[in-house]
Amino acid sequence: MDTKKSWPRYRTFWILAVALVIVIKIFSLSAERVETLYTSGFYVLLSRILRFLFGWIPFSLGDILYLLAGFWLLGKLIKTIKSLIRRQFQWNIFFKNISKALLGLIFIYIVFNIFWGLNYNRQGIAHQLRLTETTYDTSDIILLQDMLLQKVNSSKTVLIRQDYQYPDKKFLFHRAKDAYNDAEKIYPFLQYKALSAKSSLYGWWGNYLGFTGYYNPFTGEAQVNTTVPKFLQPYISTHEMAHQLGYAKEDEANFAGYLAAVNSHDTLFHYSAYLDLYIYANREVFYFDSVASLQSRELLIPEVKKDIAEWRQFNLNHRSFIEPAISWMYGNYLKLNEQPKGLRSYNAVIATLIAYYKKYGKI
Repeated sequence: MDTKKSWPRYRTFWILAVALVIVIKIFSLSAERVETLYTSGFYVLLSRILRFLFGWIPFSLGDILYLLAGFWLLGKLIKTIKSLIRRQFQWNIFFKNISKALLGLIFIYIVFNIFWGLNYNRQGIAHQLRLTETTYDTSDIILLQDMLLQKVNSSKTVLIRQDYQYPDKKFLFHRAKDAYNDAEKIYPFLQYKALSAKSSLYGWWGNYLGFTGYYNPFTGEAQVNTTVPKFLQPYISTHEMAHQLGYAKEDEANFAGYLAAVNSHDTLFHYSAYLDLYIYANREVFYFDSVASLQSRELLIPEVKKDIAEWRQFNLNHRSFIEPAISWMYGNYLKLNEQPKGLRSYNAVIATLIAYYKKYGKI
């Protein structure tokens, strides 16, 4: 290829890419504009199309694409190392490839934002529920902990009486969709069409890297790590499906998933959500009043304590030296995407739940 002839076209790609990035950044500055034009307009249609196109595939297409991309990058790295060893390395080609790589990253950034990323800048679920931003004190968080304690114990008791059996993966995802159908009757903005939830192909690795699920914005698939304890999976499913509905921030996905789970007719979903949120609240109480936190744990029924012990042992069995690095990187990713608390963003669901209780008088 003639470099001189290709340069004008290459320069045009750069100009267009930078221009699109600027347009995206300007558009994202208005949360109201993002909520109205993007999240409630363009994204609703796009996300349903993606789920319709890929939801019927029995495996995660997004996971396959990630794998292929990983192999491609590895091949490029090996090729570069070989050229260094053979002393065929040329700086002009190297910088040209770096330029191409940067252009590729900008392209991924643009596609990511068009397909999903702009949802980080929306007004969000607190706006939809007309909740006022609130701070909470020790009494608020202890009250919430006590209410969640009762919910956890009562829902687990019902499951024991029913001799409930955990569903298989496929049925679990259909029940999660049913949970959204139930919640939609109360909260129309939780309408969920075209199921596209899959079991992650990297669940075993996820246990050592510290993830229980994730959303693929390029294929619209919600991936759930189905190797974690089964009592966690219902709430993980509704959380990841909340990402599909445009709740990009982790605390918002937590809360949308909570609304779907507790308004379901399935007690297993109630227990899964209440247990997860109880753990959040109990840890938060510990920062303010460690005695109240420890006393609350003692009031859990034995069956719940057994589940928590299983959860703790599962995490201990899958500790790895790389997990802190992954957590650090993901925490910084969250900070770059309008979540300044990093991994603590997950805990922010507690503030939303307290505001919800103060407005509606229920959890």
